[in-house]
Amino acid sequence: MSSLKYWVWLSSVSGVNAAVAGLLLRRFETPEQIYYADVGEFKEIGIKPADISVLTRKNIEFANRILTKCEEERFRVITLQDVEYPDRLRNIYDPPIVLYIRGTLPVIDEEAAVAIVGTRSSTQSGIAVAERIGYELARYGLLVVSGLARGIDSAAAKGALRGGGRVLGVLGCGLDVVYPSENEDLFDDVTKAGAIISEYPPGTPPHGGNFPVRNRILSGVALGVAVVEAPKGSGALITASRALEQGRDVFAVPGSVTSSVYEGSNILLREGAIPLLSGENIAGEYEALFPDKIRLKRKELVPLDKRGEERLVKKYKSDTTSDDEKVIDIVPDVEYIDVDKVLEGLEGTEKAVASAIGNAMLHVDEIIISTELPAPEVLTALTMLEINSKVVRGEGNYFSLAASPS
Repeated sequence: MSSLKYWVWLSSVSGVNAAVAGLLLRRFETPEQIYYADVGEFKEIGIKPADISVLTRKNIEFANRILTKCEEERFRVITLQDVEYPDRLRNIYDPPIVLYIRGTLPVIDEEAAVAIVGTRSSTQSGIAVAERIGYELARYGLLVVSGLARGIDSAAAKGALRGGGRVLGVLGCGLDVVYPSENEDLFDDVTKAGAIISEYPPGTPPHGGNFPVRNRILSGVALGVAVVEAPKGSGALITASRALEQGRDVFAVPGSVTSSVYEGSNILLREGAIPLLSGENIAGEYEALFPDKIRLKRKELVPLDKRGEERLVKKYKSDTTSDDEKVIDIVPDVEYIDVDKVLEGLEGTEKAVASAIGNAMLHVDEIIISTELPAPEVLTALTMLEINSKVVRGEGNYFSLAASPS
């Protein structure tokens, strides 16, 4: 505790950011040495006068109050020197020197962690897509990282929890501050299934300037950042920019070129982001790196629906294989589905998606191509059709119409 208070002091010195704190630690080695350093020593290493002014105020009592609060709230505190501190985060340009933790912090360096970010002013379509991707990543065994903000962030976290997965929340305020206020239950659920972390001490309000700073942690703990609905100027684009600086992957859900909510996302795609149509796109990127974590099942015979029927699959050993060597899996008889009956009562995109599926079983990519509709609209329609028992989802993002009850 005696050493920890100096870490907390340094991390909470007003105006001294993580990059300056890192410079100080490289020169003085420990926060305690920094605390007892004088003006001349600070000037020797080029610390700005404004920073020197606050560093020499020596207010250790504030740090003691923070640690008392953490003890009362059962928040843990880890520092840059601790073994538990993630190397993935430690190795960014400006890592936070202290992390406050609520819940059980996963071993980040052993996790296929992906941050899902997007606008707070999201559409219902974007909400459905974010929740679906969060759900799929959780089912595949990935760790979902979220800023837990209103809109896309919250939807992705809820989807991951619904999929039985874990979530790592990263806040731009103190752990004892629920922002937005309606997310109190979500914060509790995330804490039970994972952890919420912040570099800001308890009691820190959600100042607007905190969130762009927070975003480097979102990308820093992750292998990649997935952007769902990001208008031009969105904070999600800041996270994507930090991800690129840190050497992380960037994924983006494509959207209509006439929709302002997808303007930033489409710009990312134009600049080389990986197109994102489903959680499988992300899981496939990291399957080889985390074979013990990611459960991405690929089968030659993909279940058509819960009745165990199967899709016809043709497998060729090579382009030069003779006809005798071609392997063709035989599909069992499939119950005929009255497509017209399924289509009754459907309208718009949902009807177009159901019509495209018909009596076949199609991969989500095939449905998007067939309907010529934007991917987010198709994913939303599939979600609603599945909820209303109009379609059945098989493994590997294949969909078929559901048979009507007899």
